[in-house]
Order: sequence, then C-alpha cells, then structure tokens
Amino acid sequence: MTTGLIPGAPTPDGPTGGGLPHQRREPVGAGALHVDNRTRSSVITARAAASFDPVGRSVASARSFVRDTLQGWGFADIVDDAVVLTSELVTNAVVHAGTSADVLCLRGDEGVRIEVADRYPEREIPLQGSPVNMGSPDREGGRGLQLCAALAGRWGVEYTPTHKQVWFHLALPERPVGTRAAGPALPSDLLPLADSRVRVAVVQIDRTGAVSSWNEDAEELFGYAAEQVTGKPLTDLAAWPHTPGTSTGIVEALQLSRWEGSYGLRSASGRVTPVYASHLRVRDTGGEPSTVCLLVREHERAVLQTPLRVPASDTASETQSTDPFEVFIGSPAPDDLDGLLQRTVERARDMLDGDSAFLLLATDDETELEVRASTGLPSARQRFARVPVEAGPGRYGSARMPAVHEDLTMVPGAVPLLRGTGMRSVVTVPLKVEGRLTGSLGVAAEAPSRYSNEEALRLQFAADRIALAVESARLGELERLRRGSLSFLVEASDLLAGTLDRDQTLALMAQMTVPTLATWCAVYTIADQASEPYLSYVLHEDEELIDGIKSLLSKIAPPDPVPTPGARVWSAPAESAHQAALRTSMRSLGLGEPVGRVSAGIGPTLATASAVGGETVVLPLVARNRVIGMLTLGKPTDEHFRQEILELAEDLSRRAALALDNARLYSERTAISQSLQRSLLPPELPEIDGVEVEVIYRAAGEGNEVGGDFYDLFPISDGAYGFAIGDVCGTGPNAAAVTGLARHALRLLAREGLSGPAVLERLNSAILDEGARSRFLTLLYGEMRPQEDGSAELKVVCAGHPLPLRLRQDGTVEPAAEPQPLLGVMEDLELYEQTVTLDPGDVLLCVTDGVTERREGTRMLGDDGLSDVLTTCTGLTAGAVAARIMRAVERFASDAPSDDMAILAMRVPEIHQD
Repeated sequence: MTTGLIPGAPTPDGPTGGGLPHQRREPVGAGALHVDNRTRSSVITARAAASFDPVGRSVASARSFVRDTLQGWGFADIVDDAVVLTSELVTNAVVHAGTSADVLCLRGDEGVRIEVADRYPEREIPLQGSPVNMGSPDREGGRGLQLCAALAGRWGVEYTPTHKQVWFHLALPERPVGTRAAGPALPSDLLPLADSRVRVAVVQIDRTGAVSSWNEDAEELFGYAAEQVTGKPLTDLAAWPHTPGTSTGIVEALQLSRWEGSYGLRSASGRVTPVYASHLRVRDTGGEPSTVCLLVREHERAVLQTPLRVPASDTASETQSTDPFEVFIGSPAPDDLDGLLQRTVERARDMLDGDSAFLLLATDDETELEVRASTGLPSARQRFARVPVEAGPGRYGSARMPAVHEDLTMVPGAVPLLRGTGMRSVVTVPLKVEGRLTGSLGVAAEAPSRYSNEEALRLQFAADRIALAVESARLGELERLRRGSLSFLVEASDLLAGTLDRDQTLALMAQMTVPTLATWCAVYTIADQASEPYLSYVLHEDEELIDGIKSLLSKIAPPDPVPTPGARVWSAPAESAHQAALRTSMRSLGLGEPVGRVSAGIGPTLATASAVGGETVVLPLVARNRVIGMLTLGKPTDEHFRQEILELAEDLSRRAALALDNARLYSERTAISQSLQRSLLPPELPEIDGVEVEVIYRAAGEGNEVGGDFYDLFPISDGAYGFAIGDVCGTGPNAAAVTGLARHALRLLAREGLSGPAVLERLNSAILDEGARSRFLTLLYGEMRPQEDGSAELKVVCAGHPLPLRLRQDGTVEPAAEPQPLLGVMEDLELYEQTVTLDPGDVLLCVTDGVTERREGTRMLGDDGLSDVLTTCTGLTAGAVAARIMRAVERFASDAPSDDMAILAMRVPEIHQD
C-alpha cells in the first residue's frame, strides 16, 4: 500500500494532465435509486490518497486508512459510515474486479468526499432501459451501491477508458454554535463583587475519588501543595453539608455527568473555606473516567454559576409562544441523550421537591425497563439495570400507568430500584409516544406520604412534554450505535476469518470483547456432546486480575450449555466471589478458620470479588447445530450491560462460534493428515555397513494435505537392501492410497526374491487394479549390495522418475540410469534394470520432481541446476550433501515450495589405510 497526505488546496473540477475527460453515466430505469453526479466541492481543505494491491488483506488496510484519516480530521461522527462504504467498494475492486484500488479522501467545506477507483471500467452499472438490481442485503456481494444509496448524501459513478470510479459524499452533522447564555450590559456598581484577582482552582478526581491534579490556584486558595493532596480522597478535605435543599453527597456528586453547587473545603489551617463548584465528568482516550472540578470562593460564584432563566412574562402573547418543553427542561436543551435524561431527572426532582429521581427507558419489545439516569441514588449501582414493565398484578404493578406509593415499607419490592436506598414515598409516571411505552419517570423522597395524585398529574404533564424529545434522542443514539456495531462486526469478521488456529481464535474472541463490550470475559469450550465445558481462556482489562478470576471460575461449576440463543444472566461467579471474599475478611479478623489451614495458591480476593461482582451473562457458541462452548461476559460490582451491547455480543458470538468450529475442524484435519503422512514414510532407516545414507523430506502446503512423495530403504536379504523414491500424481486421500500401496508392495515383492523389473511390473498391475482411484506413479527402485572391496553394486530401474545422479571423486556428475515408462498408465511394461557401481567416495543422489521443478518466476532449477550444485559436494558426507542440496533449492526461490520434496543421498566412504 502506498499513501500520501497532500496539504489542502482548491482543486479544479476538470481533468488534470493529459488524461481524457471523465465519462459519467447515471443509473436510471424502473426502481432506480437517485444518483447525484455533481462535481466535487470547489474548496478542498485537505486530501489523503492511498493505493491498495489486489489482495484480500487490502480491504482491512483500506478501512484502517479511512478511519485514521477521518479521525485525524476530527470527523468522528461519520467515521463508521465511511468505513462501511469504503469496505464494500474496495472489496468490489480488489476481490471481484481483481484490480488494485485507489482511495482518495477529500475534506471540503460541505463535508467529506471519498473516491474509490479500480482499473476495470467494463464492470459498469446498468444503463437506461435496463432494470437496476442493486443486489439483496442477504447476499455476500453486490451491496456497495445499495449502501451508498442508503448512507451517503450524494454518490455517483464515473468512467474513463482505463478506470471506473465510485464516489460518495458524507455531510457533517449540524453542531450548535453561538452564545449559550447572555446578560444585559450593566453599570459597574451593579456587577458581582470579586477580589482583585479571581482564583479558579482546577482539581481533577480519578475513578476512585482521589485527587489526581491540583493547580496553583488551588494551592493558594486552600494552602495545600499538590504533593500533599495528590492521591488522597477529596472527601478527606470536603466539609459537607452540601448545597442546601439537596440530598446529594459529594461521592454521588463526583459520579454525576454534571453537578453545580456549594460546599466547603478544609484548608491547611483547619478552617473551612466556602466554595462554589462546577463538576464535569469526562473520560480520556483510553476510556478512563474522571471528574474535573472548578472551584471559586463562595462570594465569587457568579464566575461559574449557570445563569437562571428569566421567568416567563404574564402577557398572553409571550405565554402562548413559550414552549412547555423548554420551560421544564431549560434552554438550550442538551444535545445528547445522556445529558437530556440527566437534566430531566434533576428538573423532576426539583419540581416535586424530592430527594431522588430516576428515568428508565423501555426495550424494543416493551417487556423491560433499563435504568438510564438518576439523581440522589447510587447511580453506578443502578445504571443499565433492568426491571420488568409488568412487575405485579395490582393497580400499581405496571409501568404503563401512573402510580403513587405513600410508604414503600408497607409494600416491599414494589419499586425494586429503590430497595435499600432509604426512600419511603415515590411517584412514577409513564413516558409514551403515540400510545407506545417508551420509558418511566419517577421521583422519590425519604419521608413517607410526600406525594399524592396532584403531584402525579404534575409529573405526568412534564413527562408528556419531554417524551417525544427523549424518544427522538434515543433513536438517534440507537442509530449511531448500530452503525458503529456494523463497523465493529465487519472488522471482527475479518480478524476471525484470518486465522484457523484454535488458540488464536480464542484469544481474538476475548480481545474483541474486552474492553469494548465487557470488563472481563471467559470462554468455555466443549470437545464433544459427552464432554463437560472446559475453561479455555480468561481475559480482564486489568491483567493483574486475570489469575484471580481464572482461579475463581475453575472452582465453580461451569454454566449449562443451553443452545437457546441470547444472553442469560449467570449469578454464580459474583456469589462465589462474594462468599470467598467474606471468608477471607473474616479470617483476617480472626473470626474464621485459622490462616494456616487456608490452601496455598491464588484465591479470590476482595479485588477479584469486585471485578466479577457486577452483572455476568452467558452466550452460547452454537455452530452447525451444536453447542461448542460458551462466551461469558462480566462487569465489575454494581454495573450492568446495556441491551444494545448484549445484542451486539450475540451477533459476535455467532461469528466467533463458526470461526472456532472451523479452527477445530482444521486442526483435526491437520492432525489426521500428519498422522497419515507419517504412516506412509518408513519409521526409521536401517544402518548399512559400508554405505552412508541420508534422507530429507519436506511436505508442501500448511500440513493439512497428504503429500504424494515417498521414500523407503529396507533390508531384502543378507547383505542386500532395497531403496525407492517415488512421486504419486496429486495429493490427498487418493494419492495417499496409491502411496501406501506402492511402499508396502515394494517391500513384499522384493523380499519374495523378484528382480527389480518384475517388482515394478507387478506393482503396475496392482495400481491399475485400483480402477478409478488409480494414479500414475513415477518411481526409482534399486537394490544395493556393499562389496568386500569397499564399493557398492546397485541395480536400478527408473520408471518415469527424475534420473539419479552419480558424483565421482573427481567432481564429475552423470546420470546413473536411463528413463523408462512410468507406472499406472499402461498394462504391458517392458522394464529392465541397469547396474551401477559406486566406488569409494562416490555419491548417488535421488530426488523427486519438487526439487528439479523449483521455480522463481520463469526460471526453473532443472536437472542442469541440480547437477551444478552436486558438483560442489565432492568430499562431503551423505548428510552434508543432502543438506547442501536442500539449502540450494530453498534459496533458489523466495516463495514457499508448492510441491513436496524428497532427497535421498547414498555415499560409499573412502577407504583410509593406516
């Protein structure tokens, strides 16, 4: 891939250089989608270009290129759509068209334009008069133009004699700009009073509530140096009571997305400094949350305090123009769903003077409600928790109707969300859009009998005002999540399809879920229907907790392998970790069994219990109608999964299950092939007095195909040995059958005392008897007898095989046999044997055609090349000769061998006289 980033500059619309003008064609006809082929924007502020080779991995590279480019330009809002469209169009180019793909990203004042060009202009879209068939969404290919029509604001196709280019334009979403709040110009004597220098303390609080940043103004205001407070909880410095009229503690305030109010901080002198604070919850690029606190002296609160809205005028004209939604929610309304929901619960709590409030959104099937926002409650414990819509048979058992509970202690469990929070009275009302339940809004108080039907009517009026806005924001969030999910699943499928190794597939499954979908995960595998689930892989976003979770899961029974699709809750890990942590704490206090009786090893600790203490779900891994494992996803204490995340995890589990089963089948096939390959080769070579023998065998491919090359060396009678090297046409089971027949038949017939030609003629008949399964066979067979004078006599028959080469002591190389017909083709063969005498120091080299046919482009090693290498082996042992030949063959070409290779070297040692 080659890439280039070019600084932005206006680009002419017309062709550049000496190229021909673009010929544009627009699809029309019945059912045609509208295509806008207008020229690109005249103002191009930046561009990035890349070229990708016509190979499958280029699709993933193109996605990464577009994602990195748009994120670098700050266009995260449209990254997912751009990646999906680019993936489809580059796939069309490099896979279907089989050409390289050129990708050009253009940033303009109207948005982003991406062009994908290939070098196959003949693949054009239908012209006028032809029905347009964009393809079915269920097909594997043909979706590129359909997706362009669905996702892009404008798209088109352009042709030249050498290129076809598909482009699409994505507009940037509108973002609110301008003044958020303003006040009138005031005389100086009416301006808020402040010190000569206003000091704004900036304090950052990490996930645990400890101070991680403390600026110079904070040092001046409170007297602590940064090193004195860094790492300490803010609660050690805070002097609560909190803002009058609220029940939010500082711990809860630090967890809210936004908070504003008054409290006190103890200075280094011990005195309490009243401050006005504005909190904002943020996260870094790694996803780690923290809270940024801006603090000023209480009397300087005007610096940070959000201006209050001016009450509406009593005049009829102004009253009629007032939007009820803005009256309740405030203006401007938050432009994100979480902000809107949080503002809603805060305003609902204040409107009814409550101690807490909560808002739940209904799932798509309206059977459950999911907690999405709360105030005055431990939000971390409740967020994304789910409760049934129909909680009971009574009047107040359904979230579809308004309900008032005067005292929850009299009806325990009526509102599960408030269990253990100290709330006594509660009013809840439904949020409905066009008669369909979309959520539920509730306000609660610590005192009983705080609410009546009058408060329920007020809250219902407010809920009706905001229901449509909440539903619209929720649908927008779902659309963004689904587009992001599509991009995630595309990349996950690519990764899973890129390996057939079982262990690597398990690791990929875990790494794709953590931390994107869950905090930790465990993968159980099932070997067969009679086997129990086995814990195969565990991963946590904090590596130090992996061993503890693995130890915990190994001590509890695995989840049942139920094939029912969807996620089901598994409470065993949290319960077991809680009990183990409780026992550990009791032992540390001397209230349990003696520490000495605790078994050694890694046991569940408080950290492990916290890591697995949240919601845990199990998704079955089903492939080919069989449960092959389970994917377990977990959250830390008091955290729950979003329904959309569970749906995405279910989609991922289906893809992962098929990839895992493919890896299993591939491993089994490879093991069978390797076992069969070993059975077709001799277990060991005999020791021959007076002759050195060395064999090197290299199978081609990935180890999942049985090769057709074989060799053998075996004793025939006293002082005589048979040797053979052959090559069966093709690979696989049929070739293996002929290989096994040839090797065992050679031994049997040779030991019957038959001559070489007779052995091969009978083997030829046996191969032909195999009928349609028969394969032709090239074979070099010989018998060797070491002589008393130190030489060796060989009788050789070469049936269609590469000729054996004899290396003499003087460095000359010559063929040691003549070519004769191969086996398995004709019935009547007239074969003859030739006698060769190897003198001391001589070498006989026998190879299969994988050696002589080794290629690099149009060059081939050939018989002459092999002879040249062999001439350099004078004086070497048989082992050294075989090793030098193999090195030369491997270095001849850079690509992996495409055919099996076998080398048999026999050398008669020189006679050394004392």
